[in-house]
Amino acid sequence: MSLMTTRTTTRTGPDWPCQVKTPGSYDWERSAAKWLRELVPARYASYPVLMRHTVLLARHAQIQVQQEIRVARTALQTARADLPALGLPESVIEHTIKLYAAEVLQLQHIARSIRAVTRALVAHHGR
Repeated sequence: MSLMTTRTTTRTGPDWPCQVKTPGSYDWERSAAKWLRELVPARYASYPVLMRHTVLLARHAQIQVQQEIRVARTALQTARADLPALGLPESVIEHTIKLYAAEVLQLQHIARSIRAVTRALVAHHGR
């Protein structure tokens, strides 16, 4: 007697994180949970409800990343005014501004990736 399994795969787009397996593939939810855990402070791994409910973990990761975007934007917007008072050379200030701008873009990409994973998790659990 053979055991047949049905796998439903969801199309992934450019925002799908490479660390997460394709939805519907073997162990994809575990890979999603692992990736999402890396996006939240380590102490959140001690909350069983977040570890048992990947959709809840995804929601928290989205909130966490949105906060990080706000912080990076504030740092970027205030750098030119605040950093000279710290005695930093202009070259360091310029480098720091570029760093913050790149971080905002990276965090925005991560936020889109979290949304893609969340949609797949919700679709998977909604069946």
